[in-house]
Amino acid sequence: MDDPRTTTKSAIEQAVFRAVEAMSANIGEPLTIDDMARTAMYSKFHFSREFQRVTGVSPRRFLSALRLQEAKRLLVETAMTVTEISHRVGYTSVGTFSSRFASSVGVSPTAYRQLGGFTTEIRTQNQPVVREGGRSSTLYGEVRAPLTGDLGLIFLGLFPGRIPQGRPVGCAIQTRPGPFVFENVPPGSWYLLGHSVPRGMGEKMVPDQQVWVASVGPIEVRPDVPVLPIDFRFRAKRTLDPPVLLALLDVRPEAIWRSEVTNRAG
Repeated sequence: MDDPRTTTKSAIEQAVFRAVEAMSANIGEPLTIDDMARTAMYSKFHFSREFQRVTGVSPRRFLSALRLQEAKRLLVETAMTVTEISHRVGYTSVGTFSSRFASSVGVSPTAYRQLGGFTTEIRTQNQPVVREGGRSSTLYGEVRAPLTGDLGLIFLGLFPGRIPQGRPVGCAIQTRPGPFVFENVPPGSWYLLGHSVPRGMGEKMVPDQQVWVASVGPIEVRPDVPVLPIDFRFRAKRTLDPPVLLALLDVRPEAIWRSEVTNRAG
């Protein structure tokens, strides 16, 4: 006999999945919460609450992330202008689109296209220097690979929200699973988010290329309160996971070398 709790969870996830599929199919339309709730066959308030619980973000934020994800694909795969792409994904102002894209992805739409869907560096937020005796914390743990698949180049970042976008408060780049350490982490509530890109992808990022992801949080960082070791397990990205908006790191050998040199210098 089926466990009713499992059946309910499955029904809720299926409803959220329908809503996400509808968002993707109508990416340029002015979708409202009412529209999404009707697709999921829930009341507006129940839908918003369950969507947040299942995906970790609100329906509006998820839709916004999907629009930028589609813009990333169009920039790499088509010859459409930035203006055409901005309209295709639901923006009425190309200026607003370009600003939102740059702040979320880390580079402008034009630069993203020129780089073939990659970036050679990921900048962090400007944090005040924590001097000796200051109030900061250290996060550490172990990156664990999935049972199957090559993680390739691994990115770990500390973000204020569940979507990997904008400048993290700290980041690390690893070429293989294993221990990681974040030092001088400022007090706050952070999400440790990770993604990896397989090696040998060629010159451009293939939109449906397997990307592995990991997520832990919220992690409450408080002065003088030790944080337990983090078991950071990667898995295949799923439809209900928020899109990875931050531009993926270039995985070609010379780019990896540059990243390692930069990290050592920092």
